[in-house]
Amino acid sequence: MKKTLLLVLAITLSTSLSRADEGMWLLPLLKQQKFDEMKRMGLKLDAVDIYNPDSASIKDGVVIFGGGCTGEMISPEGLLITNHHCGYSQIQQHSSVEKDYLTDGFWAMNRNEELPNPGLTVTFIEAIDDVTDYVMSELAKDTDPNSMNFLSPKYLNNLAAEKYGKEKLANDKGIDVEIKPFFGGNKYYMFTKKIYSDVRLVGAPPSSIGKFGADTDNWMWPRHTGDFSLFRVYADENGNPAPYSPNNVPLRPKHWFKISTKGVDDGSFAMIMGFPGTTNKFYTSWEVAERKNIDNDVRIKVRDIRQNVMLDEMLKNPKVRIQYASKYAGSTNGHKNAIGSSWAIDMRDFVNSKKQTQDDLRNWSVQNNKQEYIDALNTMESIISQREDLKFRRAMLEEAILRGMEFTSIPYQFDSLRVAIESKDKSKIKKELAALEKSYHKLHNKDYNINVDKKITKALLSYYLQKVPLDKRPVFINEVDLQTGGNIDLFINHIFNNSIFGDYNKLHKFMHYPRIKDLERDPLILFTKSVREEHANLKKQLEGFDLAYAKAHRSYIKGLLEKNGDLAYAPDANFSLRLTYGQVKGYKPKDAVYYESQTTLDGVIEKEDSTNWEFVVSPKLKELYKNKDFGRYANKDGKQPVAFAATTHTTGGNSGSPVLNENGHLIGTNFDRNWEGVGGDIQYLPEYQRSIIVDARYILFIIDKFAGAGYLLDEMELVD
Repeated sequence: MKKTLLLVLAITLSTSLSRADEGMWLLPLLKQQKFDEMKRMGLKLDAVDIYNPDSASIKDGVVIFGGGCTGEMISPEGLLITNHHCGYSQIQQHSSVEKDYLTDGFWAMNRNEELPNPGLTVTFIEAIDDVTDYVMSELAKDTDPNSMNFLSPKYLNNLAAEKYGKEKLANDKGIDVEIKPFFGGNKYYMFTKKIYSDVRLVGAPPSSIGKFGADTDNWMWPRHTGDFSLFRVYADENGNPAPYSPNNVPLRPKHWFKISTKGVDDGSFAMIMGFPGTTNKFYTSWEVAERKNIDNDVRIKVRDIRQNVMLDEMLKNPKVRIQYASKYAGSTNGHKNAIGSSWAIDMRDFVNSKKQTQDDLRNWSVQNNKQEYIDALNTMESIISQREDLKFRRAMLEEAILRGMEFTSIPYQFDSLRVAIESKDKSKIKKELAALEKSYHKLHNKDYNINVDKKITKALLSYYLQKVPLDKRPVFINEVDLQTGGNIDLFINHIFNNSIFGDYNKLHKFMHYPRIKDLERDPLILFTKSVREEHANLKKQLEGFDLAYAKAHRSYIKGLLEKNGDLAYAPDANFSLRLTYGQVKGYKPKDAVYYESQTTLDGVIEKEDSTNWEFVVSPKLKELYKNKDFGRYANKDGKQPVAFAATTHTTGGNSGSPVLNENGHLIGTNFDRNWEGVGGDIQYLPEYQRSIIVDARYILFIIDKFAGAGYLLDEMELVD
């Protein structure tokens, strides 16, 4: 009887620590932690097929796309697939009213038509090395008691360069190295990266496919979005990274994915490899409450206001729609995430769940004479209480003003211009004025509309003044009361109408007769300067808590690892290469409702609404649907698949990640999560959490049948 009870307790403990679907696992530890379980679920590969430090493997086909997405190689000729929303800014930059690739899509019908993208990079992970002992030995030499080097990217990356060899690093084309902390600084890995900068746009469906459902369907399931775009990576003749050149050749990657046309069924094995950005599994109960009551609440309410103004202006004017398409999408993405996060915190009672974890550690610490872990918990509780007001004020300042009002991006440090004017040195003045003019054009770029910015600013400032007390605002913002008696419209009009940054004529006039006093009384400069000074002040005060908190949190996680074993957990996501796995599966979001695991083109047609830009369906797509012209890409029942859902554990950064079957073949590209599952960033939600994936067969169907770019399929490997 006792043995049976112990076994049940052991199983319960194991289940509570990590489910089959839970976790973003590090590749070097995969075999020790999760590989046997993956095999039981249906995986047919060997561990070295997924990750092999000495030879090519699946990990070599997965890349960082740009600075925040994942992509995967799908041909031996450098062809790469990622999400439409990951390539959105590149598609937008190539778009104009005359050539509206956002609306109409873009397809290069040969290599010469592919479009270069200055500044866009694709990064391969060459090696992953456990450097914990090396880093710990170097940290031991640090005698500064106030040092945060154990988490400092600058310090750790300098160690990475030392370990790799700085001279070698300077000579190896495109190579960079990075050391990242894991488990709060209890573990360290070094990533050797190869970065390619000649990346060209090959194809993107129109937004009516790639962004179908737009903001209404964002974070939602069922989903009917063909969220993909195609790029090609180019290299020099030796396969090394090189700046853009017409002489560059398509990269032949170490690994590219075969694409499955077999499809998926309920219960099918699925795994995802990618670069998840941030999770907070090791949040305390106090941090969970702080996240909901400050971060999420402020974001939800402020972005509601901003997005309503933005959308109203976008619907009125096609030019504004193109200018603000990417800004609006970025804002709504975070807005719905915050809504879903707060729902999960309440629905699954995360505060008490984390409290239980803390209480268990306290009890274990008492039993094992580990006072340091109890002290760590007490320290964190005290700090979070003390910083509450500062966190709220910073959240309001960042959301409502620094992110919400575009004009606050202007520079406000004019010391060098002042010095030049005072010196009466014409060459220096000319140089500084040129820099000033450049700053003006950086704000007034092709995607900026001053009237939209003014309307958003008025709406957001009104809300900010309601929520932040008079004595806790940036000084210049209180001028709204002093100068205009609280008339926000008058105040904002005054700022824009009387600033050299308000229109080019005023700037031009100033440049012909630059006077220091004009800078000192410029209202837009004064507004921005005041806001940034207050932000710096809040940042400095909050930083006063950072060291003690980071040390306490590091100790807290160390206690959990010591109590439960250092292989019991996957570390929190930090935009490093990870693997997650699960099954294709639907879910029940609420009483009497069940969502199936797969969607088809039938759903696109059902959602069509020609009066709503989010649900417009292309006439050509309707014609293909009417004629059932699906080729080899249809399901067994003759329907065209669009998307599917899986229990894999993903987050931001996993956008564009390859979704693979038991044979390592590409079955889809991850592009979203359901909003009921975003709370999985704090705690995995097995009943609710689903990755949303565009089916590989829908991608092939759009490329072939819709776009007529079937030549691209000739370089891919399609398998049944």
